[in-house]
Amino acid sequence: MKPQAYAAIDIGSNTFRLMIAHQAAPEHPTPWHIEAYTHRIIRLGEGLHEHGQLCDAAMQRAMSAFHEFATLLHQHHIDAEHTYAVATSAMREARNGHAFCQQVAQETGIQVHIIAGEEEARLSLLGSGAVLPPDIRQNFLLFDIGGGSTEFVRAQHHTVHDAISRTLGVVRLVEAHLHSNPPSHDDYQAMKDTCLEHLQAVETHWHNSNGHRHTPPALVGTAGTVTTLAAVDLDMHCYDADIINQHSISRSRFHELKQQLLSMSLTQRQNLAAIEEGRADLMVAGIAIIDTILEHWDYDTLRIVDAGLLEGAWLSFMQPEQT
Repeated sequence: MKPQAYAAIDIGSNTFRLMIAHQAAPEHPTPWHIEAYTHRIIRLGEGLHEHGQLCDAAMQRAMSAFHEFATLLHQHHIDAEHTYAVATSAMREARNGHAFCQQVAQETGIQVHIIAGEEEARLSLLGSGAVLPPDIRQNFLLFDIGGGSTEFVRAQHHTVHDAISRTLGVVRLVEAHLHSNPPSHDDYQAMKDTCLEHLQAVETHWHNSNGHRHTPPALVGTAGTVTTLAAVDLDMHCYDADIINQHSISRSRFHELKQQLLSMSLTQRQNLAAIEEGRADLMVAGIAIIDTILEHWDYDTLRIVDAGLLEGAWLSFMQPEQT
């Protein structure tokens, strides 16, 4: 008898992702066995920092994706009771976020749960930790770059030591600071200055929560910016999550990739096979975030995982007693 499949949907400020999976056998490299996966770059957070609400164009793009997702769920016989959809920064902050969730439910049957930043961080850790080796899981800093926010989690052995979500997202940074093509020194430095302010706020949170600001020995990044950077490093023409998981980039190699990508025009970046459509400008902001993290906290290596919030949401829904 085929195992019951469950669906998770990650409704980000930039990207929407859907995974339909059933519990995998113990020998499988991940706890999930994927039956179907798809994603769409939506930019739901477009203009949000300026206007405080979801714009009509973004909601139209989002609703189109939700209808596609609903069709896929129906094709795989996944009902609402076996679907967990979580929404992050854009939905949290938008004045019309809750109203849009109600509209989505009415039109597609998908029940959207707007989660807090701390829960987003916890689920990102849950998903990422499932594919990390034991030596890294012992003590690491996880960051999850989104369109509207970045989560920072210090963790030990699958347990959150502390977590904080900051309104540091690639869509926000691009809209606020990217004015030239290729990016000018001033544009890039403005992004890094903004990033540094957020990292200092993270350190203050660490100090206030437990009295110390130490950075764990291992640095792990997840979500579209870092996985795309790994794909560029690997010159990957066909994306493969299994190869991306646990890929490492040294600090010196990162600077080589940074110089390569920042010297390109938007069109040149878009023409790279490893960068999907709609992400070429956002890579500049993502690189600025990674650059600031490596520099300010003096990390020599970045380890990258493909799994994150989406997989964590699936695990949380599928195995609640273990989370």
